[in-house]
Amino acid sequence: FPAVRPVALRRRSDSPHSGATVPDSHRLPLAAHLLSGGSIPLGYAGGLLVAVRLNLWLPVVLWAALIFTFSSIPGLGTGLGTWDLVLRKLAHAAEFGVLGALFYRALRREPLAILLGSAYAATDEVHQAFVSGRQGSPVDWLIDTVGVTAGVLLYSRWVASRA
Repeated sequence: FPAVRPVALRRRSDSPHSGATVPDSHRLPLAAHLLSGGSIPLGYAGGLLVAVRLNLWLPVVLWAALIFTFSSIPGLGTGLGTWDLVLRKLAHAAEFGVLGALFYRALRREPLAILLGSAYAATDEVHQAFVSGRQGSPVDWLIDTVGVTAGVLLYSRWVASRA
């Protein structure tokens, strides 16, 4: 359907703004316009900024919400004894490692990403203190912070190796 495609992509179209006397061949899609050295049109700037920030911060918020959800579940024990404890601590470190990597992705600053991840880990432990069958612990906060730090450092090194 030719009427569905944007004006700039239609072949041999005429600009409706000129009374159909000027062809639209001078128009470029936004990506091509930017690649050719053009600036972002005024109407696009705000939307583009919002999209970039959303792209960076939405994964952080969603992952933090997932951690909060798991922390709300009372008694996650599997009955495996010592292995249960070890596996849960490793899972905590891993989930906070992902959070740390996402914070670094959004901020591009290692110390700030570690600080925010560690602060979220502290709030997670406070939250767990109010969930029946769970308890907040400074040791768990430390394990979570180690996970955050590992995630930030691994992800930042990976990004640097790709540059």
